[in-house]
Amino acid sequence: MDKFSFLNAVHPSHLAELYDKYLQYPDSIEPSWRAFFQGFDFASENGGAEAFIGEYSGGDASERENGDKSNLKEAVEDVVKEFQVIKLIDGYRTRGHLFTKTNPVRERRKYEPTLALENFGLSQHDLKATFKAGEILGIGEATLEVIVKHLESIYCDSIGIEYMYIRKPNEIQWIQQKLNVNDNQPNFSKEHKKHILKKLNEAVAFESFLHTKYVGQKRFSLEGGESLIPALDALIENAAEKGVEEFVMGMAHRGRLSTLTNIFGKSAKDIFSEFDGKDYAQDIFDGDVKYHLGWTSKRKTESGKEINLNIAPNPSHLETVGAVVEGIARAKQDDHHKENPNKVLPIIVHGDAAIAGQGIVYEIVQMAQLDGYKTQGTIHIVVNNQIGFTTNYLDARSSIYCTDIGKVTLSPILHVNADDVEAVVHAMNFALDFRMEFGRDVFIDLLGYRKYGHNEGDEPRFTQPKLYKAIAKHQNPRDIYAEKLYAEGVIEKGYTEKLEQEYKDKLETSLEDSRKEDKTTITPFMQDEWEGFEYAEEDKMMEAVDTTFDLKKLDEIAEAITKLPEDKKFLRKIAKLVEARHTMYFEDNKLDWAMGELLAYGTLLKEGHDVRMSGQDVERGTFSHRHAVIKVEDSEEEVVLLNQLKGDQGDFYIYNSLLSEYGVVGFDYGYAMASPRTLTLWEAQFGDFSNGAQIMIDQYISAAEDKWKLQNGLVMLLPHGYEGQGAEHSSARMERYLQLCATDNMFVADVTTPANLFHLFRRQLKINYRKPLIVFTPKSLLRHPKVVSTKEELATGSFQTIIDDTEAKVSKVKSLVFVSGKFYYDLLEKREELERDDVALVRIEQLFPLPIEGMKKIMKKYKNADDIVWAQEEPRNMGAYSHILMHFEEARNFRVCSRKMYAAPAAGSSVRSKARHAKVMENVFDKTMDQ
Repeated sequence: MDKFSFLNAVHPSHLAELYDKYLQYPDSIEPSWRAFFQGFDFASENGGAEAFIGEYSGGDASERENGDKSNLKEAVEDVVKEFQVIKLIDGYRTRGHLFTKTNPVRERRKYEPTLALENFGLSQHDLKATFKAGEILGIGEATLEVIVKHLESIYCDSIGIEYMYIRKPNEIQWIQQKLNVNDNQPNFSKEHKKHILKKLNEAVAFESFLHTKYVGQKRFSLEGGESLIPALDALIENAAEKGVEEFVMGMAHRGRLSTLTNIFGKSAKDIFSEFDGKDYAQDIFDGDVKYHLGWTSKRKTESGKEINLNIAPNPSHLETVGAVVEGIARAKQDDHHKENPNKVLPIIVHGDAAIAGQGIVYEIVQMAQLDGYKTQGTIHIVVNNQIGFTTNYLDARSSIYCTDIGKVTLSPILHVNADDVEAVVHAMNFALDFRMEFGRDVFIDLLGYRKYGHNEGDEPRFTQPKLYKAIAKHQNPRDIYAEKLYAEGVIEKGYTEKLEQEYKDKLETSLEDSRKEDKTTITPFMQDEWEGFEYAEEDKMMEAVDTTFDLKKLDEIAEAITKLPEDKKFLRKIAKLVEARHTMYFEDNKLDWAMGELLAYGTLLKEGHDVRMSGQDVERGTFSHRHAVIKVEDSEEEVVLLNQLKGDQGDFYIYNSLLSEYGVVGFDYGYAMASPRTLTLWEAQFGDFSNGAQIMIDQYISAAEDKWKLQNGLVMLLPHGYEGQGAEHSSARMERYLQLCATDNMFVADVTTPANLFHLFRRQLKINYRKPLIVFTPKSLLRHPKVVSTKEELATGSFQTIIDDTEAKVSKVKSLVFVSGKFYYDLLEKREELERDDVALVRIEQLFPLPIEGMKKIMKKYKNADDIVWAQEEPRNMGAYSHILMHFEEARNFRVCSRKMYAAPAAGSSVRSKARHAKVMENVFDKTMDQ
């Protein structure tokens, strides 16, 4: 008996905790406990107490006296039974979500093994026996029958929860204690229930009103998932009580119109105007379909607190907006809530097919705890229609749940029956509490259905006849809830009908008002952040901007960023590099690319702006040129000299990103959207890789101002240049960006001097409007001896859209060559080699808007030139040639020198690449040469 006496003093919850630890990390627990659990597991598979005694006692049970053996067996049976109940509880915690009542219109798939008592060594005969294990559920010692009833209520009713994979015991303990309250069942007051019914009625009535008034029009209705509206309402109300002041949301089209009206307070009148297809009151943009538009509003909660609400505009590219939302939230946290960032709450509403199928979701989820991208936890809600367009969920994913992506960051996941609105609100309250407590993501899988097809014009019975026969007979969630409340005596007969009529009367009035107006007006997104900014057309984009900076103050910045702390030890290479920067500025006055770049940031910081840069390896720089973050040799402590300028300054944020383009560009675009006074930059490791973010470039960067009246000053730095490094390390595919250019949508530059880069960056914040800026940055030029500028050129200069050839003698020039970027220096070297003074090399530094007047002026100046050339190192079908041809009429008469047309941007063989490069250069200087 003595061998088992210690078990009598062990609390069941401690036993359960030890067993969980044993299952995950068996070597981490005390040896006697490990032997005990090994014995138990053996017994579970090989015959109960007898086997347990034999295994745990080292096989000496047969040598005991019969009486001792009988007593021992009885004692061990009690312990084993108690422990089997603990395993049952563990089974519900781990697998209970597989056996819930969460699907309103389909039968759940069958899973084995079930949670039947027999699968845990228990039987029906044990139901009346009492067990201390009940204390684990907070109900004290209880019969097995009562324990099972509690477990079914907590884990297998309208809410299924997954959390046992979480590795932090404090989080698991918090969740379990939360679930034990009311057995994970809602317990709302009568007034609260009536409020839930009111919001649910708004969701149902809004959709039925639109269905009647705009027959067959696309609206991507929420029908089948209407409980989202009371859930979001509860989230906002409770979040405000917990100190949240800003709410940033992203969602695709399903249910968006109802959310805009019933949560964000967008006037139904405006939505009806959009349905009627009226033209826009503003001429400066083309607009978008109504279920893509963004909205910003302020809402007073029931208790009188004010919360700022933002729903970001989004394209049809599902899940793209999630990255943007995270960036917006982080910018708001950095700008306005640095001391208490959880005052900004991001929420992303997903579709079930999209969250499972779109790779960007993984990229966003992986950002959740990273220093450069974390937002103190996001609440993810999946409006689960159980179908994607026409594809059944079984064909849409390999995982059991669409939300399994949440397990990547060990986030709790709640699966909820969308027909049980109280359970939905209860789950939302849980999610909010978890996020506020731990600053981590949480997922809610709102399991409903889609009443109609993908849009209201589709026929869903073509592809899911059986499912839609069931849906046609299914009551909506409001009517289900109203019947429940009537049965409880919370509402009287006719209460719901009265609610519906009052709401529809308001909608009817709004409809009448909307039809009195000829045009619809689009309200700018996040107006508060953009106060004082104007919109700019192409002529304004071409105006000169004062980007000068006081030389003495520039000296001070240079001093700060070229001196390392003397009390710390740095690598010799780094120390020499920083010392060389000091020399180049204060002695040689020849500033390289890195100095021009860092000084641009420093001047903006001194003027009170923040600067944020992210991307792969940006702290050091892919080509080891930047070294904005310097590591102390012994401790790897980070030293950021740009944050150590004298006096007041803005914050310099620089982060090496995760290996993502799509998600990170989306994040930084969102950041720039919410923080227009910050210089926000994203740098590609190689410009070639930016096409991983092509959706962001197409849908947001190039088109957002036109579609959504949305300005953005994001800077994209794309290393570009042909140095024989192959097809994936040569071209930033500038032709794609240039093809997207139209009238006034962005700046595109291919600058060749540190001074011009300095002024380009400064111009980005000195103008009183914002445009995305695409910069094709160099690689080999980072250390080229001729790519230098003086500090005076930085202090007193300005951005030059075109740079004339200062060495050319105008009267002698017979060939005028227009060129852009790094190829200029290649041609300059060739001209010097050939000793040609009849060729002028003119650099186009800004490719869009193209400096047309400047180019015409240059052509007029070199009037003796009978050979005008466009020269580029890229193949003819790539680079800037087609862009020049499209925007500059005179270019059709240019002689073009380039590589031939190719499918790949560059040759893999460095020998072949050099030969092609040399041939293009020869052609520039010999117009008789056959290309």
